[in-house]
Amino acid sequence: MTFGTRRLLAAFLAGTLALAAQVPARAAEDAEVKDFLLDNGMEVVVIPDHRAPIVTHMVWYKIGSADEPPGKSGIAHFFEHLMFKATANHAAGEFDRAVSDIGGSNNAFTSYDYTAFHETVAPSALEQMMGFEADRMRNLILTDDVIKTERDVILEERRSRIDSNPQAVLDEEVDATLWQNQPYRIPVIGWMHEMEQLNRTDAKAFYDNYYRPNNAVLVVAGDVDPDAVKAMAERTYGKVARGPDLPPRIRPVEPEQNTKRTVTLADARVSVPSFSTQWVVPSYHTAKPGEAEALDLLAAILGGDNRSRLYQQLVVKQGIASEAGAFFQGTMLDATNFTVYGTPRGDAKLSDVEAAVDAEIARIVKDGVTDDELERAKTRYVRSMIFARDKQDDMANMYGSTLATGGNVKDVEEWPDRIRKVTAAEVKAAARYLVLDRSTTGYLLPQQQAGN
Repeated sequence: MTFGTRRLLAAFLAGTLALAAQVPARAAEDAEVKDFLLDNGMEVVVIPDHRAPIVTHMVWYKIGSADEPPGKSGIAHFFEHLMFKATANHAAGEFDRAVSDIGGSNNAFTSYDYTAFHETVAPSALEQMMGFEADRMRNLILTDDVIKTERDVILEERRSRIDSNPQAVLDEEVDATLWQNQPYRIPVIGWMHEMEQLNRTDAKAFYDNYYRPNNAVLVVAGDVDPDAVKAMAERTYGKVARGPDLPPRIRPVEPEQNTKRTVTLADARVSVPSFSTQWVVPSYHTAKPGEAEALDLLAAILGGDNRSRLYQQLVVKQGIASEAGAFFQGTMLDATNFTVYGTPRGDAKLSDVEAAVDAEIARIVKDGVTDDELERAKTRYVRSMIFARDKQDDMANMYGSTLATGGNVKDVEEWPDRIRKVTAAEVKAAARYLVLDRSTTGYLLPQQQAGN
């Protein structure tokens, strides 16, 4: 997962959390969000929305790259690919063709903490989608030929997406430096030398351990009735046997960090330099009450949009940066990162941009934020994605990512009220994490700047 991808993901998660502010009103118009368990332990969330005759169907497995066995990096993403192969009941490609034939769409993605599979179709096809997903949950046919073919695919994906992209290469090295103990230091796609060794035995063990209904969350958003969805889920997923109870997802804990670290990459393909500085901070799952909300608002005030301090000071007033911002990647199972970044404009130097960013951080650490600034940030933040509430897939992603990282439906629905309760003092307190002597900074430079 590259820095650019993480930036988009953080913006998406901020947006999907902002959607929570609209959930009560939307629920009143249609029907409240329903949450229930099947007998085999699969959690089901139904988000009714009857404005358009479509439905988004997502299955979230509570298994991501940070859960991989040592030396098997990339197997979570690898298995995402394998899930599209033949099963005992359907030929390879049959699922995709069924979705295409009815004008729907489908895909999947892997992150540090979860793997998700999704389809958007007409409501009449929902039970068919459930049938396909329930089938491949346990009935994949994993042969050595299938493994070899798909392993070659992910190796090529790494070459094209990571190895040929200087920013992505730097991002991996920054992650490996920022995280000293937690498995977030290992790339989602995996290290090449370990990916090359993934085999059928590895895949089968991974499948049998984690692809079980009691390790999955089903999210259905759209033109559906919750009772009907429950009946369909019981007829399809309900027939899949519960797997062994999995141990708690306890991972290595990050130690206290006491050094400033830098990672530099100079590459001939880079024309404009840039930098990012990151800190280890609590996530919504690990933070004390109100702390993650304060970090979210701190990111919004400092560098969340074109009205933020960084944008106004560096891009508008000083004119030294073409971009400058901040984000907090709050929806993670373990501790997470708070990031600031910048790119110079014109004759400005990268060091000028970095110094200006540091100065804005120091201002907040010393003086905090004003009540007026905070209220405006709350309003912008909560309403920033007001139009995106019309997107079923955003709603499904909001609930799915929360439930797959230790949260619940109540957490999503109460989020707007928790944001509104954050005080200026709490935002200032959250800024205490942004100590430069405990940060990791990545520099991406043109080749001629190497050594500068």
